[in-house]
Amino acid sequence: MKSTNKNAGAAIGLDVGTSRVVLAQKNGDEFSYASELNAFVTLPYSKLTASMLEKERVPHTVEDGGIVVYGNESARFAELMNGEIRRPMTKGTLDAKEPEALKQIRQLITGMTGAPRDGQTVCFTVPAPPVGAQESVTYHESTLRQMLGELGYATRSVNEAMAVIYSELESSNYTGIGVSLGGGLCNVAMSYLAMPVFSFSVPKAGDYVDSSAAAMTGERANSIRLLKEESFHFNGFWADKLHQVIGVYYDEMIQAVIGGLKDVIASTRSLPKIGRAAPLVLSGGSAMPKGFRDRFEKALAAAELPVAISEVRLAENPLTAAARGALIAALVEM
Repeated sequence: MKSTNKNAGAAIGLDVGTSRVVLAQKNGDEFSYASELNAFVTLPYSKLTASMLEKERVPHTVEDGGIVVYGNESARFAELMNGEIRRPMTKGTLDAKEPEALKQIRQLITGMTGAPRDGQTVCFTVPAPPVGAQESVTYHESTLRQMLGELGYATRSVNEAMAVIYSELESSNYTGIGVSLGGGLCNVAMSYLAMPVFSFSVPKAGDYVDSSAAAMTGERANSIRLLKEESFHFNGFWADKLHQVIGVYYDEMIQAVIGGLKDVIASTRSLPKIGRAAPLVLSGGSAMPKGFRDRFEKALAAAELPVAISEVRLAENPLTAAARGALIAALVEM
């Protein structure tokens, strides 16, 4: 699954997640990344505010008598206004109830990618349907493909958890399990020699932790998210009730992922006979808290999966692994 230097710069890897949009590119042997919060907030219009945002290079647009701030800065402005950010996606796919969803994602991606080069390909991630559910990701995938095509890109898509495998499991010949713990969904896939064996998702992910903890404590979900990113950890003791509540819902997320994995393995008739234990790699923003890997590994051992796991490890960079894998998939096909 190695890419060649002659294709460097000819493709973009794009991880379009509920929480963040992450861009991966390659120049020579070096990978580079950009990341933006997949969110926006509308501010009251003020000519002075608009000019200051322009001066500070804060991504924004002026429309319908308001200022729309999108990307990383949207969370800060939402906190200043004691409000919540608006999200173009929910549970891993475009939010049909958010009228500005596609427009804002297009704005965000355009700001990150710029104008495409001639013949440039963008490979974007798509989630797997939730385990045991009938939901389809066809609308989400087709809409993103059409939008990216209109921007001038040649497009292809890749399963999000398989992208993690392409990014992180070269040493095991792309045999193992990839887990992408995002905001809207936790995606899981198993691969044998780079061939997908199964994939699924569970809806108990980062946003579930945020909204559940917010409902229990009376805090805003955005405040919970910021606290998770800044100070939450599993090592040692929690100093306050808020951290304890977040820990409870994190454990529920872990159990949902492992329970789904155990059920899908049990129901998969054509599991390959690998002949050796396979690695499992964790990625995504929800895998970032200190002590998470140990917590997950302990719960996985207690579940007694019917397949042998050689190790549980974090991706080299959990936030960029899926985008990197999408780029690798694009370059290999080229």
